[in-house]
Parts: sequence; C-alpha cells; structure tokens
Amino acid sequence: MKILLTSAEVDPFAKVGGLADVAGSLPVSLKQLGVDVRILMPHYGFIDTQRFDIRPLFSFPYLHRTGVYQIEISEALLQDVPVYFLRAPWFFGEEPAVYGDWNFDMPRFVFFNQAIIAFMLEMEQRFGWLPDVVHVNDWHTGLTPFLIDEQRQKTSSWAHIGTMMSIHNIAYQGDNCGGWCWDHGVPERTHPELVARGLTNNMLATGLIHSDIITTVSPRYAVEIQFAYQGYGLHELLRIRTLDLYGILNGIDTVAWDPAIDGQLVSRFDADTFVEARPPNKHQLQIDAGLTVREDVFLIGMVSRLVWQKGIDLALPALRRLMEQHDVQFVGLGTGEKHFNDEFYQLGSDFQWKAKTFVGFHATIANRIYAGCDLFLMPSHYEPCGIGQMLAMRYGALPLVRDTGGLADTVTNFDNDAADQGTGFIFQTEDVDAVYNTLVWAMQTYQDKRAAWQRMQERAMRMDFSWERSARDYITLYDKIVERRT
Repeated sequence: MKILLTSAEVDPFAKVGGLADVAGSLPVSLKQLGVDVRILMPHYGFIDTQRFDIRPLFSFPYLHRTGVYQIEISEALLQDVPVYFLRAPWFFGEEPAVYGDWNFDMPRFVFFNQAIIAFMLEMEQRFGWLPDVVHVNDWHTGLTPFLIDEQRQKTSSWAHIGTMMSIHNIAYQGDNCGGWCWDHGVPERTHPELVARGLTNNMLATGLIHSDIITTVSPRYAVEIQFAYQGYGLHELLRIRTLDLYGILNGIDTVAWDPAIDGQLVSRFDADTFVEARPPNKHQLQIDAGLTVREDVFLIGMVSRLVWQKGIDLALPALRRLMEQHDVQFVGLGTGEKHFNDEFYQLGSDFQWKAKTFVGFHATIANRIYAGCDLFLMPSHYEPCGIGQMLAMRYGALPLVRDTGGLADTVTNFDNDAADQGTGFIFQTEDVDAVYNTLVWAMQTYQDKRAAWQRMQERAMRMDFSWERSARDYITLYDKIVERRT
C-alpha cells in the first residue's frame, strides 16, 4: 500500500502544534508496519537543510494562472520515511515561520494544494509512483481531495487514488478563500452540500465533502464536532458524512518520552520502580522552581499553551484560590496570549514562596514537570486529543482534566475509594468552582489515600499510548478506501 501524507507541519522540521506531532510520528509507525508511506510538506525558509540532511531531488516549471513558477523538490529521511520538501518562491522558501497573517497564509496554502497535484504528476512521470491514498490534514490541504476529484476526470491512471482527511482542530477552517481560489485558477466548488450551506469558500469544508473517509484525533471528538457547540459551523456537514467519520486516538512517541531513559531527569524510573525512584525528581523540580523541598506537599504542574481553549481562564482563578486557602505548591510552564501570559506570571509573583511560573518554553523544565509534579492540570474547554495528559500519565503524574475530547478518551476518573479504577480526576462544568473543587478532591486524595494514589499512578504508567495501536487503525481505514476505489 502506498500513502502520501501531506501536512503544513511535520515534527521535527516545522512544528507549531499537535498537527506536527501526528504528521511526524504516524508515518514512522506506518513504515514499521510495512506501509510505503511518504510525506510532502512546504520547504519553509527557516528549515535547517544541513541539520536534517535535506538534499535536492528534482525541479520543474509549473504553469500557474499567476505565472510560471520553478518548483524545487528536496528530500530527507525521517526514520526511513521519505520526506519531500516543496519550495516555490514567492510562496514557500523564504518565510521565517510556518504561519503569518491571513493575507499571507491563504494564497500560499491555496497554491500548496495545487502544487500537491503537480508534484504527484511529476512523481508519476519520473518514478512511476502514485499513492493509493492521499492523506491530507486540516484546512491547509483541504482543497486537495477536490482537486484530485477534478484530476480523475483528466487522467485515467488516477481513478484508483483515494483520499482521507484528518481534522486536528475544527476551529481553524481556511474560510473565505474564494478570492484567492479564483486568482489561482482553482475550479469552482459546486458540490450541492457546500452550496446549500454557503461553504464553497471554506477549505476545510471542501475537504470534508470530497474525501472518501474523514478522521479526527479521538473518538469523543468525532462525536462532539457533529454538534453546534464544537462543530464551529460544520456540524451539519459532518452529520451527513457520519458513516465515513472515524475518531482515532493520537499516540505519543514512547521512546522519546520514556522516564526510564530520559536524560533530563535526575532519577529515572518506570512503573515498577516509581515509588522509590520518582521522588528525587519532585525534589529537583522544587529546586529548579526555587520552592521549599518537601515530599509531603501536594505539587501541581502545568505545561500548556496559554490560550482560552486550554482552560487557562478556569485554571488561574482556581489555582489562586487554592493557594490562598491550602498548603500546596504549583509549577507551570507556558506561553500564549499576552493577557494570559501576564496573569500567569502574576500568579507566580503573588505566591512566590509556593508557586513558580515560567513564561516561555524549555524542554528540560517541561520534562521535569511531568516527572516531578503529583497532579497535572489540563482543564481544556475543548481538546481534540491532547498529548499533555498522556505524557503526564507516562511520567507518573495524575491528570486533572475536563470531560471532553481526547481527555475523556484517555483519562479514567478516580472511583473515590481504593482506586480499583481511575487514572486521574475529571470535572465536567466549565467554571472555576468545578476546577477548584476537583483540585481540592485530588489534594485530599493525595494526603489521605496515598495507597490509592499510587495504584492510579502505576495504572496510568502502564497505559498503552503508542503510535503502533493508532497506525493499525489507520491502515484498516486505508484498506477500506482502496476497496472503494478498486
């Protein structure tokens, strides 16, 4: 089976969010399972070609409505997976970041979708390689399934090519693309369901209606986005496609994230040794944060983007109240919207004897928070999948999460007894009181039911969040697409 995965972000080459994690990890697992998978991404100006040993492969002139562009394709390997980088000045090749403003991003990514088709035609002509399935991700590649439908009418050898579209965050849709599509010569999108809903200029919606199969990054999120609150205007379109909509939980890199071999930790541990070997990491985290070294104190950790989606508006007031009323410690790391950055910093300043907030990102501090905190706070308003809660569990920190998306699919609520079940603490209502009360519940459990706490820690550390499980689910769906197109 041959798969071409296209994405605006691929870790480690270019990363902004979780999309990059999936695009960089899933193909590696697919390759290990015997799939001929290849990746195509933009060749951004900031990508270090020497570091990643990126080498020129071929180039070709591309006749476009706005002119003739010389497209340059380079190649590197990501753990034996071929990664193709597409450079085409003015669109890609000089930019200092993955994204800019709307007027910068829209024409570039409309062009990228067209260039994907041109790349595939060149690969067919030069190497005789065409994928069985093109796997596109988020709005940046949303026009591609439509353009493949158009190309099938011109090229008989493309009849077998199927498409899958993965939604990583439905809130971002590439809307209002119509003017750019017209300028670039993209055919009019006339699917009746798009026309009826006024979505012909929405790149994500176009991908959803033209793809053979739609996936998203957790089973719960696949349900939630079919309703108005989390569907962001596309819920009715998704209900039409409900039989072709699947939720596959993201995985994590269990080699890169392994407390038994993590060189950032002062004491390594696993599910068999964490009771004795994990506490030195709590002590080190307290030292790093300038807090009093105490094993008995309840230490809350957070590693997050400081944006509304992540529930920062709920977390900060709840933490402030908790620290006013109880003997706890808090260490947080994150950056995001300016007003949340300021509030986050102020929390650490106001309670500097029991809290430390790092505004920014630092990999060592992040790892040490996962390995050293007792409770990991992740109170998202919505969360398509999330990996923070999975990393926390792997490192022996129990997560406190809202009952939504991938958080609900990965965390089991404590039974408030002997921990015959549970890997963390879950609240439902989106308000500060719910977060505060659940924090108090977790704190009291830590203080009064330490044996139950440790049972949950061990259970959490033994959870299987590997990509292999997810990759097998994707292969099943790829097979389904191939069968439809045969």
